[in-house]
Amino acid sequence: MLSSMTTIIRRELLIAFRRKADILNPLWFFIIVITLFPLSIGPEPELLARIAAGIVWVAALLSALLSLERLFRDDFSDGSLEQMMLMPTPLSVLVLAKVFAHWVLTGLPLIIISPLLAILLSLDFNSWLAIVFTLLLGTPTLSFLGAVGVALTVGLQKGGVLLSLLILPLYIPVLIFATSAIDAAGLGMAYNGQLAILGALFMGSATLTPFAISSALRVSVQ
Repeated sequence: MLSSMTTIIRRELLIAFRRKADILNPLWFFIIVITLFPLSIGPEPELLARIAAGIVWVAALLSALLSLERLFRDDFSDGSLEQMMLMPTPLSVLVLAKVFAHWVLTGLPLIIISPLLAILLSLDFNSWLAIVFTLLLGTPTLSFLGAVGVALTVGLQKGGVLLSLLILPLYIPVLIFATSAIDAAGLGMAYNGQLAILGALFMGSATLTPFAISSALRVSVQ
């Protein structure tokens, strides 16, 4: 199983680096959204710091949604998805590898550029650290939950709107607790509870969604 997962992850990374737009488009979208807020509402540090949590996480949700649609669609189109189903390795394990590769390509870059966000939004060190922690726990959860919606709509010709309707309600708990943690950090309060809930959401999604995704993919292919 470990060998199959490594093969899938390597394959996804190679395909992504051959089509760099798939990596750069969500990242550029995230940066542009973050940049537009200081330009539109003004450069006041106190105002930016107060709304920074909502800005960062709304941008993260939208950029994750932008990158999700191609998660299984290309494999469905060229027949690779059917070949994965015929492999001796359980499909849920292969799905776990694909979602992890998707997070490496879309979620990890957001964490890497987080110091830039701190500068643009006039954040202090504690708020920036909270953003890093919430992105580290929250973005994998977005990938796992979003993959369920992608698996359900992979066989549809125009499933983008339906995908948004399916996924966005599932993202609300992550949005609530992530923004609450960042707000608490900005006020100098402890935010361990919010991080614990985000960690529980991450562990629950990582444990349960691969089975839901594999079942949805089998239904979509049939």
